[in-house]
Amino acid sequence: MTAFFPGFALGFSLILAIGAQNAFVLRQGVRREHVLAVVLTCAVSDAVLIAAGVAGMGQLAQALPWFAPLMRFGGAAFLIWYGLGNLRSAWRGGGELTAAQASRASLPRTLAIVLALTWLNPHVYLDTVVLIGSIAAQYDDRLAFGLGAVTASFTFFFALGYGARLLAPLLARPGAWRVLDAVIGLTMWAIALRLILL
Repeated sequence: MTAFFPGFALGFSLILAIGAQNAFVLRQGVRREHVLAVVLTCAVSDAVLIAAGVAGMGQLAQALPWFAPLMRFGGAAFLIWYGLGNLRSAWRGGGELTAAQASRASLPRTLAIVLALTWLNPHVYLDTVVLIGSIAAQYDDRLAFGLGAVTASFTFFFALGYGARLLAPLLARPGAWRVLDAVIGLTMWAIALRLILL
């Protein structure tokens, strides 16, 4: 459990950031369109990438002692930059999400979109394979750390997809997005500080 909960916390905070993939899941949830297929695709994709990161980064860190610190500081730099983007969005405001009043898309088309948003996004590799993998290498029980991150992914996507319809009125207000972006940015900076001080 000493590795599972940090893995869960890191996985959840990384995936919480609002990007194209999460906005698409929110949109599908608000519209109640292919929600199970979409959230499963996102969560299973994350699980595959996290497993690759935890397995590969751990072995690489053992073979090259300098690699884990390099990835740790690189991950911290990325999180500082990532958090800054969220804090800028919180400062500027103007973000909102409303349910689109469009015709229902086919399941194959919906899955093609979510797969593209997931696998063609370079940040997903930085978050899962590089960042989670390098931090997992710091723990004796890398498997528990990885399971924590995978559990966070499943928890987040199912909550996001099925809870979206309840959030629709709130997410239509830009002020809610400013608060969310501020929380995400500060969380990213806290994780970066922890990485630097390890």
